Amino acid sequence: MEVVITVFALLFLLFVVLGAYATVKVVGAAKRGVDRTITQARRTVEDHTLRAKSFAQPGPAGEIAQLRLQLRTSMRATQEALHAGVAEDESLQESLGLFERLSAYGRELDHELKRMESEPDRTTLAERLPGLRERTERITKSADSLRWAARDRARQFADDDLDSLSAQIDVEAGALRHWTTTEPTPTPTSAPWPAAPSADAATGSQTWPGSRAADERTPPAITQPGRRPTYPWQKKPRPESTT
Repeated sequence: MEVVITVFALLFLLFVVLGAYATVKVVGAAKRGVDRTITQARRTVEDHTLRAKSFAQPGPAGEIAQLRLQLRTSMRATQEALHAGVAEDESLQESLGLFERLSAYGRELDHELKRMESEPDRTTLAERLPGLRERTERITKSADSLRWAARDRARQFADDDLDSLSAQIDVEAGALRHWTTTEPTPTPTSAPWPAAPSADAATGSQTWPGSRAADERTPPAITQPGRRPTYPWQKKPRPESTT
């Protein structure tokens, strides 16, 4: 009895632990989903705000907003391309590591540009703008180079696969249409018959080269007459009387 109670207690404890673990996993996944949704919504709002500032604010302030928008768009596109490509091509791991190092400089520049948006001294902002523009161009150029290299590599692999598939399809199509191929005419192995020679003037018959004469080839149908044998019991022929 005590053993049965112990078994039921262990099973109940196991179910409680599994239920708690599943609850924690579900809550964690839901929290990550909510955080991801909030991050994407915040990012979308910031992008629309920067786009509006770049058009609405003239001068250095509008250019700062445009630089931030350019930097964020390039870095985000490169990150998505590399993360999507590394799942199919492990050789992109090194490129992803280089991009992480580049992202550190990109985030630092983005924070600096964000501080410059609220800078009241327009003269200082105008003096700092060429250096910020150069740094932005260097980082976005490096990010774009990584992104396009990854896309070119994926497209090259796709083209190679397509060429191989097309070659296999051509071979299969040729095999399916085997009746359309013209077979070569077989060369005759036997020698042709020779031309018939002229008729023999003496016998009036024709002979073929390499063949026997007609009298040698065909035996006579009737044996020629010869002398008949005589037997003792036969009567001698009576001589004819002459008048």
